[in-house]
Amino acid sequence: MAEFTGEPRGEGRRIVVVASRFNESITVPLAEGAVSTLAARGVAFDDIDVLWVPGAWELPTAVRRALATGKYDAAVVVGAVVRGDTPHFDFVAGEASRGLMDASRDFEVPVTLGLLTTDTMAQAEARAGGAHGNKGEDAALAALEVLDLFDRAFPDESFGEEDA
Repeated sequence: MAEFTGEPRGEGRRIVVVASRFNESITVPLAEGAVSTLAARGVAFDDIDVLWVPGAWELPTAVRRALATGKYDAAVVVGAVVRGDTPHFDFVAGEASRGLMDASRDFEVPVTLGLLTTDTMAQAEARAGGAHGNKGEDAALAALEVLDLFDRAFPDESFGEEDA
């Protein structure tokens, strides 16, 4: 039985970080955590692009557009949807997540989820560099680990790369 795991290695990778501006006090630290983690793991700073969109609703479309270029090995998505007094949270969080999964499936490129869906701002703050770490960092590590896993498990196949 073959068993494969990946390591979060970034050398030679090109990554897009797609971030939501809404709840900026949360999303800026998430994006910064993602970028610094990618760079610390070997992704060249010039091989990291950051796209800022207005809110979580726009994340899937921006990811799809970025992946359609064929330039990126993975997308790291960060944002924060905080529950309010209306059902808006349920629609935005669920549809944004589904759209991101659809993009990952359709383009066969890892799209990792640093999109916080919390009940309170305090919970979001705890996950954007607070007591529960930085989920932007976690999403960046996950992207690199999955890419390395693909390299190890499927060495003769290309994922998300344009055919020459």
